[in-house]
Amino acid sequence: MHISAILLVNAKGDVIISRYYRADVTEQAATNFRLKVIAAKEAGSQPPIKLINNCSFLYLRHANIYFVAVTAGNVNPALVFQFLKDMIAIFSAYFDKPKQIFDESALRNNFTLVYELLDEVMDFGYPQTTAIGLLKSHINTGKMKEKMGKAATLDTKDLTGAVDWRRDGLVFKKNEVFIDVVEKVELLMSANGDILRNEVHGEVNMRTCLSGMPECKFGLNDKVSMDKEQSAGPVATAAPSKKTTVKLTDCTFHRCVRLGKFEDDRSITFIPPDGKFVLMKYRITDNIKNPFRLIPVIEITGTHKADVNLKVIADFDAKVFATKVKFKIPLPRNAAISKKIKTSVGKAKYEASEDAIIWRIRKFPGGSEFKLQASASLMDSTTNKTWSRPPISVEYQVPMFTASGLHVRFLKVYEKSGYQSQKWVRYLSKAASYKIRI
Repeated sequence: MHISAILLVNAKGDVIISRYYRADVTEQAATNFRLKVIAAKEAGSQPPIKLINNCSFLYLRHANIYFVAVTAGNVNPALVFQFLKDMIAIFSAYFDKPKQIFDESALRNNFTLVYELLDEVMDFGYPQTTAIGLLKSHINTGKMKEKMGKAATLDTKDLTGAVDWRRDGLVFKKNEVFIDVVEKVELLMSANGDILRNEVHGEVNMRTCLSGMPECKFGLNDKVSMDKEQSAGPVATAAPSKKTTVKLTDCTFHRCVRLGKFEDDRSITFIPPDGKFVLMKYRITDNIKNPFRLIPVIEITGTHKADVNLKVIADFDAKVFATKVKFKIPLPRNAAISKKIKTSVGKAKYEASEDAIIWRIRKFPGGSEFKLQASASLMDSTTNKTWSRPPISVEYQVPMFTASGLHVRFLKVYEKSGYQSQKWVRYLSKAASYKIRI
């Protein structure tokens, strides 16, 4: 894959910064993009790929800036878009924008740095490295110079080495690894209790403070890997020992993971980047333990009254507490609460802007059962439109609980100096889309 030019263009079509790597694309490319894409108002309404005069224009929009890659060759679009996304992340890091939001003025105020970065990440149209950690250790100005120290130049070892996401010489007084397993649950249940959709989307987030160049081996209660380890004896776990296993699907890994090892024996082996990173993402669709069970009864009596009864049961261990729990119970648009809403815990009120009763519970212990009762008067309406009965939606966070049953069995850290490291594991389950039809 090669890219002939990178253009940074504002919303009016004016070129902020351009870098041409090959002679097969001329400066006319910027004019063509302005006339054929921006002036034609295609951005946002058409796919972000445009063929103009035998040149392909692939672009992303960030704030008021278009990041445009121009090529006269046959390239893989996914790789080009990934490169453009990496460029946005690089500029965000250098401009000290933690939320990755920067504008045209940031580029103009740092144009020297931008050109230097464009020259380092690309060589004659071929991407070299987009590893922010590596770039920071070699290109630093202003605040980055204060953080990273003296600048250097990227050498062949940096560009072709197998570990460009981590630099040598890291030393920590205390060697620690923090692991956060975060799961988001999607549930759609019918009015008669049938599960229409239920899946978990999870991430394993890590923060490493490890000296040297350690190699880590990470183990989960993945069914396939545990079946292969049955004859290998017991394994030390970072969480309470369980015989339950989970079937992981759609796994994606950080590029530090050795995919060949995972394909061979399902072991997750890697040399970690320094600091925070997402080690892996996964999806689970079988044997999901949903944290809340709802039993709703909403009765419309005639045309002037609605009775609401909701029972909620927490289906997780009594030692665990759910926090920031919120139930949104819909009512007809012409409803008006006629009596005080009764709840066994928490606070509930009718919010007309939501056409729903909002029930909030700050702390929901596992194994508990709480109830809500309410009555509403239905005012006369000029339309006889039937109420669509939208579903009850739930929001929650449950620390130290995973709906999939996934847990970390072990994390081993190997380093030539043989130091001991501490590992800390946390779990968090939250609602992505948790809906029960009524």
